[in-house]
Amino acid sequence: MSEESSGEKTFEPTEKRKSDAAKKGDVLRSKEVGTAAAMATGTLMLMIIGPWLFESVTQVALASFRFDHGQLQNLAPQAMFSSAAEALLPPIFAIGLAVIGMTVASQLLLGEGRFVPDQLKFKGSRINPLAGLKRIFGTQGLIELGKGILKLLLLGAIAWWWAASNIPIVMGLGRGTLSGQLAYAWDAGLGLVALLVIGLCIIAVIDYPLQRFQRSKRLKMSHKDMRDENKQSEGSPEMKMARRQRQRDLARGGVSAAMKDAQFVIVNPMHFSVALSYDPAIAPAPIVLAKGRGETALAMRDIAAEDGLPVLRYPALARSVYFTTRTNQMVREELYVAIASLVAFVLSLKRGERPDMPAIDVPSDLRFDAEGKPEA
Repeated sequence: MSEESSGEKTFEPTEKRKSDAAKKGDVLRSKEVGTAAAMATGTLMLMIIGPWLFESVTQVALASFRFDHGQLQNLAPQAMFSSAAEALLPPIFAIGLAVIGMTVASQLLLGEGRFVPDQLKFKGSRINPLAGLKRIFGTQGLIELGKGILKLLLLGAIAWWWAASNIPIVMGLGRGTLSGQLAYAWDAGLGLVALLVIGLCIIAVIDYPLQRFQRSKRLKMSHKDMRDENKQSEGSPEMKMARRQRQRDLARGGVSAAMKDAQFVIVNPMHFSVALSYDPAIAPAPIVLAKGRGETALAMRDIAAEDGLPVLRYPALARSVYFTTRTNQMVREELYVAIASLVAFVLSLKRGERPDMPAIDVPSDLRFDAEGKPEA
């Protein structure tokens, strides 16, 4: 069975397919990148506003362990909790808002800046036990299991190394002052978090290209997918023909009036058309009444066929006149002999004769390609 008939997906996804998938919620996702970004932001905020938070923690701790006889008799837990909240909540909220903002920003960046409300809708497959087992024991589930094990090993090794270096000091904290114990606990905890963030960043660097690869594999296309997308992008053959006909109709409107006095049309054979007329009482040489290329050239041919004008196929001459002569201008002197032969041929046709097509010679310095560049 051929690749085309089997529908095997071997083509890399196009930008349109990626964009369509993103609109449906299938975007690049990496939980590890989001986790690393959130943890890194939280750690940075702790370093920036750490003194503020540490001072608040210290005040709350000292206030909790210092009390006298009067405070015991008039115990007011609500006032104590309120005071602690006023001291601790502002720096905690500042850290929390920064972490939330970075988490949302990182996921929007990975997801091409798209927020898909459909992802919030209830889907029965999310609570279907069979679907859950398929996710767990499928390829994706095994990949996630491997990532989880590696993450546990890496972060566990970092935490073990940190503990081995700091446990002896931690065991001796009870002999110091409260403020000293808090200061060391703060620095040690911040150091541990920073080390774990480094580990999370390593995991994110590994996970990001893996997620890109998996999404690209998931969106790969078959021959049929490519053909269907091409039809959607460019339209069906019927639509193409209709669009081309509209273009030709517009082109006809631009040249139909100018061709009323034309005697013949020179073509190449579809890309260029030049309509000419010769009247010695008006000008000593043939005049270009209209010219065009592409759809305009085809429209000129249609008009010539409707009006019974001779359509003469001389590619080199058609290009030469097109690129050297403006509309309502006489042809170049170097082309007089060639154009005169065609005028004589057309007059013979009008007299009812059947002459042979004349041989035309275009000077080498007036020969052009389809882009208007002189031919070598």
